[in-house]
Parts: sequence; C-alpha cells; structure tokens
Amino acid sequence: MNAIRSTLFMAYAILWSVLSAPLVFVAGPLLGGLWGYRFGKLWRLGTQFGVETFLGIKPKVIGRENMPSEPCVILAKHQSAWETMTLQDCVPNGAYCVFVLKQELLKVPFIGWGLAAMKMISIDRSAGKDALAQVVTQGRERLKQGFYVIVFPEGTRVAPGQKKRFKTGGAHLATQVGCKVVPIAHDAGELWPRQAFLKKPGTVTISIGPAFDTTGMSDLEVNQKAEAWIEAEMRRISPHRYPDAGASA
Repeated sequence: MNAIRSTLFMAYAILWSVLSAPLVFVAGPLLGGLWGYRFGKLWRLGTQFGVETFLGIKPKVIGRENMPSEPCVILAKHQSAWETMTLQDCVPNGAYCVFVLKQELLKVPFIGWGLAAMKMISIDRSAGKDALAQVVTQGRERLKQGFYVIVFPEGTRVAPGQKKRFKTGGAHLATQVGCKVVPIAHDAGELWPRQAFLKKPGTVTISIGPAFDTTGMSDLEVNQKAEAWIEAEMRRISPHRYPDAGASA
C-alpha cells in the first residue's frame, strides 16, 4: 500500500510542479513585489495537499504560541524534505519564510529555479568565513523585509536518532542582527526517510521551543542553547530512538 501511495504522490508532485512552478520563476519576477513568494506558497500548498491526500502524512504542532510575532531566526532539525514545506506554516500572520541553502540547489530544474526566484539566502559553502558574511548580508535584508529565516544548523538531513555538529551560520546571523532564535524539533524522518521513495502515513510532531534573545550571546552560546533544547525534545517525542536516554537521566 505504501508503494501505491508513494507512486501516486510522485506522479501528482511532478504534474503539479510542471503546472505551478513556472508561475514562481517566470510570472513572479515579471510581476515583481511579493508575487514570487505568493506563487511559491501556492506551489507549496498544492504539494502539501498531495502529501496529506496521497501519502497520509499530517502535522501536529506543539508550542505554536512560542513563535514570535516579529521575524526571527529559526534553528530546526532536518530529517527530510517534508519539513522544508510544513515548517513555513508555523510562522504567524501569513508571513513568508526564506531558507539558508547551498548555491548548488538553485541549479536544480523547477525547484531550484523557484528557490532562486524567491531570493532564498544562498551561500557558497567553500567560501569559509566569506560564507558567514553572505548569510549576514542577505539575512539582515530578509529580516528587515519581514521574512522569517529558517536554518538547518546540522547542514544536511540527519536520520532519526542521530545528530551532527551544529554549524554557526544561523547563530551568527542572529547575534549580528540581534534578533530572537526559535529552536524546533520534529520527527518527520520517521515517515519520510532521507532519499527514500517509500513514505509511510501518520502524524509528524513539530515541537516549537521557547524563543530566546541573543543579545550579549556568542555564536557558540546560541548554538549550545538551541541544540540542548532540540536534542532534549527529540528524546521526548522520539524516545524509541534513544534507548539510553532513560539510563542516563
């Protein structure tokens, strides 16, 4: 049954992208303003409709009240492609989000072209310290424009129960700009494994942690605080992935 679900979704997603994605990277720039983001939201919501209808994957959000009403930096766990869509529904007042991503993604047909048209924060990961400067320059501008900035500090998708070192890009942006940081944990990888064709139906838990002010904090301190909350919350929502959690408590 999961194979049938996944096949139907893939066919739908391809068809929907062919029909809607050109609106983002063709009509959006022609119309200017926020039209690229509006068309991008249409594309995303249509894809999420397919996720819920064909795959049977639905979100359950905890702590929505923790999300600030003003733009901030969101540091989130990254397990699948699912959260790149659904986390955008966690911000208030119909605000838009941008992601920090590697420049190579902008070259991917349809998806990459759409991301480029929506002016995501793209960086050259081989640029070292210059990459941090790129994040701050672009991120400051997006925050001033009212966009929430979503960063996956581990830098790549990580399987449930595992973790990677938090990179400093998101924390550095927050400390340089002086905005709040919101940590987010979720278990999307349980139903939508990394690079797996087969997905499983069920409910993904998204847990939004308390926002904290980064004033006077170092990049390391911001990362440590966000990581501590995220990893503790991962153990709460996915205890089966951490069999040693009870023994070490």
